[in-house]
Amino acid sequence: MKFASIDIGSNAIRLLFCNVIEDKGKAVFKKTELIRIPLRLGEDAFLRKRITKEKADRLVTTMKAFKHLISVHDVVAYRACATAALRTATNSEDLIKRIKKEAHLPVTIIDGKTEASMIYANHAEENLAHDASYMYVDIGGGSTELTLISNGKCIASKSFCIGTILLLYNKVEKKYWLEFRQWVKDVSAQVPAGHSITVIGSGGNINKLYKMSERKANRPLSYKKLKLIAAKIESYSTADRVQILGLNPDRADVIVPAAKILLAIMKSAKVQKMVVPEIGLSDGIVRGLYDEYKKKVRLKLQNK
Repeated sequence: MKFASIDIGSNAIRLLFCNVIEDKGKAVFKKTELIRIPLRLGEDAFLRKRITKEKADRLVTTMKAFKHLISVHDVVAYRACATAALRTATNSEDLIKRIKKEAHLPVTIIDGKTEASMIYANHAEENLAHDASYMYVDIGGGSTELTLISNGKCIASKSFCIGTILLLYNKVEKKYWLEFRQWVKDVSAQVPAGHSITVIGSGGNINKLYKMSERKANRPLSYKKLKLIAAKIESYSTADRVQILGLNPDRADVIVPAAKILLAIMKSAKVQKMVVPEIGLSDGIVRGLYDEYKKKVRLKLQNK
């Protein structure tokens, strides 16, 4: 079975195709293709409070192309979700209507709490120790989603309007930044005595920081090593990050604020290591689609 998800983020738009293979009652999720378009809707949404005609046109064109690809792949189901940029833009409702009319593709704008729960739906901690504590961290252009899990249970979950594009343009007030760090400290204090917290990181910038560490797959990245990588990147100009470090132009400027957010979380929670299983909202959407599919199958069997 193949499912598709679209994540309309503040920095980029992603289309994920994922095969789900059922083996002995267990579902195995295998990504087959990921298409990323660096549209950066957040620049319009956070600086102008609306999506300009130029970017709106590009978004609609992207959605048309994605819809054609979804049709060609013949998926079981698909879903498109939009996050912080369209939550903020005053003309997002008109844009959603236009996408549905011209691209024949329905889009749902989800709030921060829903976004956090969708990312948590990936349950990456299931492959890690159960008698431990983990903090899911997903850093986007317009928001950061945090979920703390301890002994397999969700302790706290919250979305903050602190993102890479917002920081890049100094749109995060110092007061809110301090509240963010204090929340992390407070919830981290709730884990059982003797537990250390491991961050489970997701998002394009976190994935890139992890790759730059040259860690082997599934090996933890330490706070100390991450701090060194962040300092190295910041020491280069944006142009040199592209030319010398090989970063994509749309990644070269936002990766520094992403590292700042991540380091602040790890320091506030006294976290010494992070694992990066390469999951995100797109994967969470697919998980939800598969769960809905299985429910429909069970209902059909019950009604026979």
